[in-house]
Amino acid sequence: MIGAIIGDIIGSRFERQNIKTKDFELFHPRCRFTDDSVMSLAVAKSLLKCDNDYTNFNNIAINTIQNIGRIYPNCGFGLGFYRWLVSENPQPYGSFGNGAAMRVSPCAYATKSLEDALSLAQKVTIISHNHIEGIKGAKSVTAAVFLALQKDSMENVKKHIMQNYYNIDFTLDEIRQSYNFNMSCQNSVPQAMQAFFESNSFEDAIRNAISIGRDSDTIGAITSSIAAAYYGVPKDIRETALNYLDDRLKEILAEFERRFINCNK
Repeated sequence: MIGAIIGDIIGSRFERQNIKTKDFELFHPRCRFTDDSVMSLAVAKSLLKCDNDYTNFNNIAINTIQNIGRIYPNCGFGLGFYRWLVSENPQPYGSFGNGAAMRVSPCAYATKSLEDALSLAQKVTIISHNHIEGIKGAKSVTAAVFLALQKDSMENVKKHIMQNYYNIDFTLDEIRQSYNFNMSCQNSVPQAMQAFFESNSFEDAIRNAISIGRDSDTIGAITSSIAAAYYGVPKDIRETALNYLDDRLKEILAEFERRFINCNK
């Protein structure tokens, strides 16, 4: 959960000014939280409101995501999603944007089984991003985070993703120089996952993700959500990232961690 926020904040200053190296300062005055953090926390708040009864999760998520999202209209929403956000009658609009994948990591923490986690991911995705590629992107990230939380090996996590979602047949070195801006799930989620699969620590995963460029805040958020579940998060990185959030967002994170993370340690 905190991983998505950290990756988003670190990647925020590189979204339109990509770099192609792993050598950069993690945090900078130009860093900020964007829609990736806001929407991840909105999904987290939706899960909290359900109080372990997810029968009406779709409707609760619509209401909560709209309420929280409208507080931060300038945090970087895409035009299509922004229209959904402010609509009085929000309907799914066939999107396969990676906004579907960057917000779902909380679903992996809120259930005890992979099947249930994927069900939550699908429910919270189809309210807006109901294209098959959007759903696939969201479910793949949820699966990777869930398996990482179960302390499965990186090899097994990758095997699951390859068998069920994406054929990741490239290395970061092979794509780094030619990889250009793209916000679709199918052209960013596999790349974000490979950044994790080539990592040797939480920080290294973030550096991998940012170094390939494109939609850096979202790729950073996706990679880091998996890496946080797998490696854990260094205390200094966590504390620095929290300084970028406002009190409202920090309170949602704290409540989610009390409910779904700290109580399970």
